[in-house]
Amino acid sequence: MVLKALNITNDFSLFKRYSPMELRNIIFILYFIASVAFFARNASRLLSYLKVAKLDVRWDRIPERISQMISVSFLQKKILRDKSAGPIHAAIFWGFLVLMASALEAVVEGFHEGWSLNFLGPIYSAITILTDIVCIAIIVAIIGAFYRRFVVRVKRLQGNPAKQRDALIVLGTILTIVSSLLISNASRRAMGADFSWAVRPIAGPLANIISPDLAPVLFEITWWIHAIAILAFLNYLPFSKHLHVLTSIPNTFFATIGPSNKLKPINFEEEGVEKFGVEDIEDFTWKTIHDSYTCTNCGRCTSVCPANITGKILDPRHVIMQIRERTMDRAPWLIAQNGKLVKDGADETDHALMGTDAISVDEDNAAVKRTLIGDYVPVEALWQCTTCAACMQECPVMIEHVPAIVDMRRSLVLMKSEFPPEVMPAFSNMENNFTPWAFSSSERADWAEGTGIKTVAEDPEMEVLFWVGCAGSYDDRAKKITRSFGELMQIAGVNFRILGTEEKCTGDPARRMGNEYLADMLIKMNVETLNGYSVKKIVTTCPHCLNTFKNEYPMFGGNFEVHHHTQFIQDMIKTGRLVVPKEGVSKATVAYHDSCYLGRYNNEYEAPRATLMNIPGLEILEVARSGDKGFCCGAGGGRMFMEETEGKRVNVERTEELVATNANTIALNCPFCMTMITDGVKEMDKIDTVRVLDVSEILLEQMKAGRAN
Repeated sequence: MVLKALNITNDFSLFKRYSPMELRNIIFILYFIASVAFFARNASRLLSYLKVAKLDVRWDRIPERISQMISVSFLQKKILRDKSAGPIHAAIFWGFLVLMASALEAVVEGFHEGWSLNFLGPIYSAITILTDIVCIAIIVAIIGAFYRRFVVRVKRLQGNPAKQRDALIVLGTILTIVSSLLISNASRRAMGADFSWAVRPIAGPLANIISPDLAPVLFEITWWIHAIAILAFLNYLPFSKHLHVLTSIPNTFFATIGPSNKLKPINFEEEGVEKFGVEDIEDFTWKTIHDSYTCTNCGRCTSVCPANITGKILDPRHVIMQIRERTMDRAPWLIAQNGKLVKDGADETDHALMGTDAISVDEDNAAVKRTLIGDYVPVEALWQCTTCAACMQECPVMIEHVPAIVDMRRSLVLMKSEFPPEVMPAFSNMENNFTPWAFSSSERADWAEGTGIKTVAEDPEMEVLFWVGCAGSYDDRAKKITRSFGELMQIAGVNFRILGTEEKCTGDPARRMGNEYLADMLIKMNVETLNGYSVKKIVTTCPHCLNTFKNEYPMFGGNFEVHHHTQFIQDMIKTGRLVVPKEGVSKATVAYHDSCYLGRYNNEYEAPRATLMNIPGLEILEVARSGDKGFCCGAGGGRMFMEETEGKRVNVERTEELVATNANTIALNCPFCMTMITDGVKEMDKIDTVRVLDVSEILLEQMKAGRAN
């Protein structure tokens, strides 16, 4: 049949030479070839855009990547976090996996009449039964999706007319594909030409109401609708916001294994590097561009963003979609300019193309005149991010929003010296005093006076190094947490030391605020000190220090076993080193707040709760946004050192939720959270009725009360 199709001439006699069925095959073959060619051309175009970005090895650790892909993509692990929309999307996704067999059958039948997969025997029968069930499930899911988007009008699903039109086209096409398949199968059965002997639960009853005379015509119509819709849908996707249908599975494969929020360092000693951070799309890695292709435009990221929820302009979805828009605008120009040199004696600019030459600059080109940061992504939005990573936690296709935002901050800070003026003192203090605050490094260990706690310099023999951190060393409120935890370790007989005046900021605030050069300096100084003392094990009360040491210091040669103090406390209780008295504390209700850098960044939710549960008389109250759905206090990403002038304050939003539990105590595990939540309680005028305490302070109270009894 295909050979005959290749002998087509302009002679109209071909209509006499071929039967209607043969003409049907010829027409379909031509349509199929055109569709595949058009799709291949556009897919190639999108792939070529990835080449303008930087190389990033994402094909290592294959078994782990496959496992991640199966869990997130095929088992829909993340999509099902949303109890309303999750089942709808899962039904459509799993349904389409089942319908792949029917789609293959329909397409091949366009080449060869009567071809089917019935040679699979019982497996084919199972497929046909599942196909009917899946078609109905998808139809119900599509109706649910229409209802949520256009009747209930879920906020995150709304947008401009183009976005709504795109959703309408995609949902309508999917509905057309499954409906036409169902009617086509019913018509085939009514004709007595069904390939399957199994009872079709939906198409079977439908076949009984289709007239045998009408069945052949209805079959041809619905078969063509089904076949045309499949190929048309495939070719629409490269131009649609729903390109994720093609890219989501590979995106979960290429996503970061392990902590996805750790920032990659910049090698400042690399020769020839003149640009730091991300100024435009060619400075991103290809994975970020692929992320932008994969954005489902679902808005789950935006719906949990603390900045957006409190009325600020930051919209994580918009940031990723604008990266895609910029790619579509600029990448063709970059490719067209590839291999050319800058003219008129101007300097060459290395845009770090993978294996390509310099790119010329045409000042009349619109793509050159516009900028990614400013024209596409608002500068103020970048500085509103708390780096809490709630967006990444909820993203069903594992897009990495936070690294992209921080990379753009790096460009603003390192290349343009553009940043909120209030962070300048923090930068200056970290450079001169090794802390974000205006305290002398000579005062760092003053909190330990009279405690009997030794420094490593005094006695290097130790079980664990207690990394106090900047807040724990200087902030009056945080110093109480430091002393409480230190006293608990002394009670447990832990042989620990501190660095004292040799301790410096871990570099976390500088890194998250985009000042990678300053962070690089601080990290290397700390690594040199710690390695010089042969430190193996570190415990800290600050989740930010924990995250930096555990996930980022190894990239700088600092490999340590790192524990958060709540983890260390729980271990001391488990091993019997710390015995919690069964009596001593009056009955209390505690609302527990999950810090982002301990929870989402390091997947630790149980240790703080377990410690609280070991204290008799405490009733732990969980707020709605808790665990891996916890809400940020507003301090991360350097926001601790910036003013919050737009919308509602993030810390107030979180504090209101905690106070609404009517608990008399709010339990925390982070000194930054302590500052933000305490300020929130003061603003609500609840400071006299609601106590704000660290987990270690609550436990120490019990220990002292128990000993007193």
